[in-house]
Amino acid sequence: MRGEVRDFGRVSVRAGIPAGVEQFTVTSPDLANGRFQDANWANSFGCDGGNQPLRLNWRGAPAGTKSFAVTMFDPDAPTGSGFWHWLVWDVPATTTGLSQNPPTGAVVGTNAAGAQGYLGPCPPVGDRTHRYRITVYALDTPSLALPAATPPTVTAFTMGGHIIGYAQTTALAAR
Repeated sequence: MRGEVRDFGRVSVRAGIPAGVEQFTVTSPDLANGRFQDANWANSFGCDGGNQPLRLNWRGAPAGTKSFAVTMFDPDAPTGSGFWHWLVWDVPATTTGLSQNPPTGAVVGTNAAGAQGYLGPCPPVGDRTHRYRITVYALDTPSLALPAATPPTVTAFTMGGHIIGYAQTTALAAR
């Protein structure tokens, strides 16, 4: 497995990406210099952003990709185990990006706050700068066969055995 995060007294979080899988590329027109735009910030937890999901584009996924999954995870959240902000899976293999609305057949999962859909960044005031890992996973299965209400950790666990490639970018946020 890829490296661990050890800092600030928080529990180490494994990357969940098997060693040796192919890498491809993901970009977002919504990230300016690695930072979120106001429209993508949360509109809860004391933030007043637009809570619009990031638009993503990817290319170079490995042969054999049967579907994609997308996650946004904050390993710096003061929970001891990070915070899942966004999970989308069963994205058709012919897809090369996400816009405001996911493609037909995709499942928009439940975030760590217990709500379905995207929850933008909103780190605690005065906390260190948080890293938000936006990851697109190429999977060897057309469907994870999970309902949208599946907890994020169960989704990540189920997905773990199907990853054949990934693309990742990190965005920063602080208040």
